[in-house]
Amino acid sequence: MNANAFRHVYEYHFSENRKIWGHIAQLSPEQFTQNMEYSHGSLRDQVIHLMSVDEVWFSELRRVEPSEPPPAAEGDDRNRLRAHWDGIEQGMRAYLAQLQDDALFEMPIQEPEEDKNLIVWQVLLHVINHGTDHRAQLLRTLHDLGVTTSSQDYIFYVYEHGNPIGQ
Repeated sequence: MNANAFRHVYEYHFSENRKIWGHIAQLSPEQFTQNMEYSHGSLRDQVIHLMSVDEVWFSELRRVEPSEPPPAAEGDDRNRLRAHWDGIEQGMRAYLAQLQDDALFEMPIQEPEEDKNLIVWQVLLHVINHGTDHRAQLLRTLHDLGVTTSSQDYIFYVYEHGNPIGQ
């Protein structure tokens, strides 16, 4: 893989995150915040986990401090969460826009100790994989709440958006 391939796969990641958000927008505030026995609790808490992990890993790659995670909900705070997620995505896009092929093999993370030997492409792949895992959990929960959801298969994204050959 090269930097352009990662940019392409991250366009898929961002697109799927926004599709999930469209499904979440259909929920009542009570459904959005009700505690679930699986994963990270409520759909709200799962979304915060998904966006926070994206931000933490990309902050490590950029060598900056991540922002504070959103505080506990006081009413329906989806607009505030969407704005926060948009900011995280903008930071990720900025990093990816400047990413060069040779940087994929660097080891920029200094702490924690267990992450020092991770190379950039491994972190980028992990974030994509983590997002797919948690979106699948979110889709299942949304389905259980009666929301009609859609597939998040990468190949369907390629069918719709084209193959990035030559990029």
